[in-house]
Amino acid sequence: MSTSRHTVLISSYLEPELVDRIRAVDDRLDVLWEPDLLPVPRYVADHTGVRPDLSDAELDRWRALLAQAEISFDFDWWRPAELPQTAPRLRWVQATSSGIGEKVRHLGLDAADITLTTAAGVHADPLGEFALFGLMWLARDIPMLSARQAAHTWQRYTSRQLAGQRVLIVGLGHVGRRIAELCTSAKMEVWAAARPGRTQALDTVSRWVTYDDLERALSQVDALVLACPLTEETFHLIGPAELDALQPHAGLVNVARGQVVDESALVRALSEHRLAGAVLDVVEQEPLPSDSPLWDMPNVLVSPHSASTVAQENGHIVDIFIENLKRYLGGEPLINQYSHERAY
Repeated sequence: MSTSRHTVLISSYLEPELVDRIRAVDDRLDVLWEPDLLPVPRYVADHTGVRPDLSDAELDRWRALLAQAEISFDFDWWRPAELPQTAPRLRWVQATSSGIGEKVRHLGLDAADITLTTAAGVHADPLGEFALFGLMWLARDIPMLSARQAAHTWQRYTSRQLAGQRVLIVGLGHVGRRIAELCTSAKMEVWAAARPGRTQALDTVSRWVTYDDLERALSQVDALVLACPLTEETFHLIGPAELDALQPHAGLVNVARGQVVDESALVRALSEHRLAGAVLDVVEQEPLPSDSPLWDMPNVLVSPHSASTVAQENGHIVDIFIENLKRYLGGEPLINQYSHERAY
């Protein structure tokens, strides 16, 4: 076994006990962790945080750490686009997000000779739970119930149940498959749409459709859940024609990326009551502008891109990182490798 040393830089905040777990993986690891030089988290598992106001001496320390790094937990917070220059020894970055395609392209790192791995799978359970909650919120007409409670109105009513409804899930990666499992448990009929060639045998899916066949499929479902990555193929995948195809009682849940939906067309469909409602963890422009009509629509629930963020998140990401560290040290293929060709 090689005795070479490998330097790991922690580039976003982690709890001390998680850093200790990383250090314990192998004696050949030199783990660099200086939390005083990192952005300050605003909440648990915040991987962006508030940028620190470093002195020149502190910034020199951070530069020195970058220059030593062979492996980085998360992208550099300081000048991530310059990683090939500021971290010339860097060979691998473990990202803390599942969908990093947009960030990689924006930073210009798609041409860098750096292996990237994602946190794919970490968010499947929380996003699956949120999607199922969104479907319940729509089916049980919680906005109407909340309005009647605020008005102190006791009036019996009839709602829809999830059991027997047909849901179309777009994107059957880790998150989409978990949503399909939960919907099946709720006795829903699950249809799925995925990239050509990505269909697979799943007990939870009764019918597969292609993106080209979305309009026809949408006219036959009670709910649409988006869980796909943002790519050139999925940008505005759900536009005016797709929204018009949905039945008036249908609802939309988006845990993918905001740009998968033509937001102007969505606002029109909701305003004209051609769609029952929408539960949105993501929007086209984040943060959502204060003058967006979506804020004030009673049939819309806006979540600030936080459905995947749970208290246990950092621990789950470190689980993936540790597995990959063992593979890296053993010369084995890493899991969750980012594909520049597919952009996820």
